[in-house]
Amino acid sequence: MGTDTAIVLLLAGLIFLVALGLGVWKYRQMVRSEEHLAHPYVDIAHRAALLYSFATLLIAVFVELSAWPPVVDLVAAGIVVGFFVMAIATYVYHGWRRDTDNQLRRPVRGTTAFMAVLIAGEIGGFAVLLIGFVQTQLL
Repeated sequence: MGTDTAIVLLLAGLIFLVALGLGVWKYRQMVRSEEHLAHPYVDIAHRAALLYSFATLLIAVFVELSAWPPVVDLVAAGIVVGFFVMAIATYVYHGWRRDTDNQLRRPVRGTTAFMAVLIAGEIGGFAVLLIGFVQTQLL
């Protein structure tokens, strides 16, 4: 296994560990709430972290099987995983502050630009890995 793959696997494990911790936070809120529900963004942060941890595992497979040099794979994966982590952090922030149940209802300045960069980064980063996979495994 290459160092690039090992790094991405480590990131997947760390995100999963964070997801487990967020699950504890979610549980504590559910137990203490009269409705037995956590704040929507605590719930979203927990679920997103779980899903992103497994998505990061998928990315690690494409890193391992890509034809690109390790630095290209690591940068592409880093962009995608970096945006995953930023999304989780944003959900945690809103869950901690309990300031909204929909961050896009009254977006802060720069939200639209950030979302455009996130979309381009996640899709573009994964497309690089997918193309590297196709080149080495299918062509």
